Amino acid sequence: MADLVLVKQREQIVEIILNRPDKLNAGNWGLMEALDAALDEVTRMNGVRVALLRGEGRAFCAGIDLTAFEELIGRFGEHWRENLFPLTEAFQGVLNKIEQLTIPVIGVLHGYAIGLGCEIALACDMRIAAEGTKLGLPEAKLGLIPDVGGTTRLTRLVGPARAKEFIMTGKNIPLDKAEQWGVVNAVVPQENLLEQAEALAQELCEAAPLAVNYAKRVINGIADIQRGLQLEAWAQSVLMRSEDFMTGAQAAMTKTKPEWRGK
Repeated sequence: MADLVLVKQREQIVEIILNRPDKLNAGNWGLMEALDAALDEVTRMNGVRVALLRGEGRAFCAGIDLTAFEELIGRFGEHWRENLFPLTEAFQGVLNKIEQLTIPVIGVLHGYAIGLGCEIALACDMRIAAEGTKLGLPEAKLGLIPDVGGTTRLTRLVGPARAKEFIMTGKNIPLDKAEQWGVVNAVVPQENLLEQAEALAQELCEAAPLAVNYAKRVINGIADIQRGLQLEAWAQSVLMRSEDFMTGAQAAMTKTKPEWRGK
């Protein structure tokens, strides 16, 4: 079985590659564990100045793999929804590692960066997207909210009103607006995506490494991310026990329109 996340170092740049292309790099427990281990590996590397986080195949990450819910039942038992806090915090911890790396991380987005994929991207320091990338947080259509940092980090980037619009409706964020609002740093043709990401990485490599590290720490420290993550985990633990979540999950799997009950 291929490694779910690959790590490739090229002098001062390291690539972290989500490697589940047959599933459009959709997240499950195994992928998140592999990403966690990859980030630890990068932390131990010498001479690395910038990380590029990208997806193999046709997408960056197409969100959560819905079959992962069955996997979670196997791991945590049939009452896993009542014990969601530790699970949410574990996933949050992986994305926090991205944000807390001492080197800048550039998210290299193409195809799909939705749901969990968007949350992974938002944990990066900068993002470059290929034209045509689908970017958004559709969890409300499942009766949930983005709970792995998406709610908190999108709000930090675009402000409460815009974050509410896209989180509450679950619609995709148009790329021109995403670039205008700072959700992505640039939108480029697909064929130039990796080249542009590497060019930005080289610029970062030319700056003083200690200054880059401290700039990242100070800028990240301005916002109270931890409080937002705690609220996300609390809200999701409530929503996971709701009838609406079961309705939304069933509708997603059967490709039908959900009939919400508000319970």
